Amino acid sequence: MRHLQLPSLKDLYLLVVGDVMLDRYWHGATRRVSPEAPVPVVDVEHTEDCPGGAANVAVNVKSLGAGSTLLGCVGDDAPGGALKRKLDASGVCEDFIVSPDASTTLKLRVVSRQQQLLRTDFEKPTSPYLARRLAMQVPGQLEDANALIIADYDKGAVGDPAVLIEAARRANVPVVVDPKAKPFRAYAGATVLKPNEREFAAATGKCRNESELGERAVALCEELDIGALVVTHGAGGMSVATGEGYHHLPARPVEVFDVTGAGDTAAAVFGITSALGWPALDGARFANIAASIAVSKAGTAAVSGPELALAASQGSLSDRGILSREQLALAAKAAAANGEKLVFTNGCFDILHAGHVRYLEEARALGDRLIVAVNDDASVARLKGEGRPVNGLDRRLRVLAGLESVDWVVAFDEDTPDSLLELLRPHVLAKGGDYEPHEVVGADLVRSYGGKVRVLGHVEDCSTTAILEQMKNSGTTG
Repeated sequence: MRHLQLPSLKDLYLLVVGDVMLDRYWHGATRRVSPEAPVPVVDVEHTEDCPGGAANVAVNVKSLGAGSTLLGCVGDDAPGGALKRKLDASGVCEDFIVSPDASTTLKLRVVSRQQQLLRTDFEKPTSPYLARRLAMQVPGQLEDANALIIADYDKGAVGDPAVLIEAARRANVPVVVDPKAKPFRAYAGATVLKPNEREFAAATGKCRNESELGERAVALCEELDIGALVVTHGAGGMSVATGEGYHHLPARPVEVFDVTGAGDTAAAVFGITSALGWPALDGARFANIAASIAVSKAGTAAVSGPELALAASQGSLSDRGILSREQLALAAKAAAANGEKLVFTNGCFDILHAGHVRYLEEARALGDRLIVAVNDDASVARLKGEGRPVNGLDRRLRVLAGLESVDWVVAFDEDTPDSLLELLRPHVLAKGGDYEPHEVVGADLVRSYGGKVRVLGHVEDCSTTAILEQMKNSGTTG
């Protein structure tokens, strides 16, 4: 993939319209259980307010380096005042409709020991009258905007998205939509439509597999004149569909701390990259990494431009990572069609050691993409015996995905990788260790369609079994 870099965004200006809310956090210690009910008692030590919903999208736009104006409806109440003060402090221009008949949405979360214990919502839907007033403000605000982001949380502020999208199209301004519960037809003509997996299933029906999801998403792009439909899967990454095809991006492996607001961050990035005129897939690469930064923070947190730039410079924008079998099949097919040479290897990789690292580097040198298939926990136990694996599947996958030599990692539950080899048909099957070529499982299958089999370097006295035996003899294992 070509190198991507965000330019200076100081001259970009984005308009954000949608349902605004205040995210409030009560933080405190839990030292006892209530005598009134079997629940913990939280001694609240401090309160934190953060802009939420469309307001968080606007804050992320500003934090990333572009200018932002936020349109929404709030009540003439304390949460509305607190939200306006937070936005002013963040540098976001707000042009709210303030009504005594409205109520500012407030989400209160009780947090102790970095764990959310309870969330309570205080909200009243925005009236159709206020939604129409809000829509009337949009055309004038679009005159100087480089992109429009519609954050529709189904609280009533976005009564008729078609009116907003049509206004943006007349002004030649790209539109990014983060939808909630409306039929996708309501967002026809958007530049980018970004539902999550659950929202996509609610709108189109549950998909049996990744291929069906891709087919439906591509068809919707053509049917509804949508530039790109991006389905977010949380820890599963993002699926990007356009009228020209479908591509899946695995999520960056990170320690997830709090998923609150990650979708808002992604919407902000799509707004910026759409304003820059980037293709949706390149925008998704940045949105994917920005969302991974967001979930590694506590609460409703914004991602800064320097953070995103640093992650991009470290190569985090590539489509490498952990994939499902179906996602891998699509990625491998696209790579092969692009003339890339696929190398496949497999194993338990229970305790990664120097021998593994060396042979994986050698395997990667044989082609353009290295696929590593990993036995799941049950198959490792069948192959290696009681007490194995030492490290569970998730840990093994994440460690392998972090190696520079590895492109794609996939789990399999069979004792042999034959079904994966038949599905992917790699150009090279590689294996490390002291095997003879004819002893490599799957060798005959790969040769049957013209592929090659390679046995790579072996590091003496370096194996998982030997390491575990040494640990046992030295008394360092339990």
